[in-house]
Amino acid sequence: MRLWDGSVWGDLDRPPRFTLHLKHPGALRSMFMIPSELRMAEAYIYDDYDIEGDIEGVFDAAEHLRRFPYRIFRKLARLPAESRAGEQRRKRRASLFGRRHSVNRDSLAIRYHYDVSNDFYALWLDPRMVYSCAYFADEADDLEAAQHHKLDLICRKLKLQEGERLLDIGCGWGALVMHAVAHYGVQAVGITLSERQAELAQQRIREAGLEERCSVEIRDYRQMDETDAFDKIASVGMFEHVGEKKLDEYFRRALNLLRSGGLFLNHGIGITIKDPVQQVSPFIDRYVFPDGELLLINRTLHYAEQAGFEVRHVESLREHYARTLRLWISRLEARHEATVACTDEPTYRIWRLYMAASAHGFATTRLSIYQSLLMKS
Repeated sequence: MRLWDGSVWGDLDRPPRFTLHLKHPGALRSMFMIPSELRMAEAYIYDDYDIEGDIEGVFDAAEHLRRFPYRIFRKLARLPAESRAGEQRRKRRASLFGRRHSVNRDSLAIRYHYDVSNDFYALWLDPRMVYSCAYFADEADDLEAAQHHKLDLICRKLKLQEGERLLDIGCGWGALVMHAVAHYGVQAVGITLSERQAELAQQRIREAGLEERCSVEIRDYRQMDETDAFDKIASVGMFEHVGEKKLDEYFRRALNLLRSGGLFLNHGIGITIKDPVQQVSPFIDRYVFPDGELLLINRTLHYAEQAGFEVRHVESLREHYARTLRLWISRLEARHEATVACTDEPTYRIWRLYMAASAHGFATTRLSIYQSLLMKS
């Protein structure tokens, strides 16, 4: 721990995993006076303290602090009451309105997260801008290779054949539909609620000369014409936005969009029985993924079967996501100045903290990521 005056607490004879840099005398009070995940996160976002070194290590320390009795934290009332956040907190939190998981509110939630800036995401994602768990087929794989393997894994699980029609629900910047068209000869449609994603995806499709067989549209999955049948459907990294109350409709609509014998690959994060709290953290809900919900895999498969799907295969890629996130963090940290230039310092800190928390969740088995292959009989 390094204080605002430059003095250091800790074992100076060995390099630390990370260093907490307290920026002013009121930092500890800002962090712990009301001990909560959100309070700690906001104190970091608004520069009451900084984390130097391995940010994921902070969460091991936080697990230790959770065991402290609350009366210890009350002693912080003796410290100065100073904070650097001011009025910024209310301005930066997600502010949604309307019925939860309605089409309009979901659109606002998606845009809050994904419309930060295409340039921002391009700084730390792979060149295809795949914003979901990579698949490391070989220990030597870098991020670009692992994302290529993931796209191909999805296509192979779906058993894509030339001439088939593929729908990608929540297609991001179009990497999967472009890969499927270029390598498997399908006709592909991607849908997203992010205008910025759609604009860049459409540009990339034109530049690749794939516009006759590939398209990306701004559309909610509930707005798809169910008479327009597809042979295969993929949903990668979108499922967390659906909400449990909408899962019956989500799977039913996917079923109705498929031809008989069609396959649906649903790729999404889930909580595990080790930590079965069916809510996204307050920090992530307010600053990262508003209205997101995570479920146990047995709940997800229950809704899929209830809608009429047959479950054919389920695979966890938990270790792959922990590694993916760590690579994203290192790339983000290496481009700190460029990130701040195209967004701002709080945005950089939000994403650094959110991805480190997620990596810790996957590493400690509190989170997992599942690919479920479903078939319409």
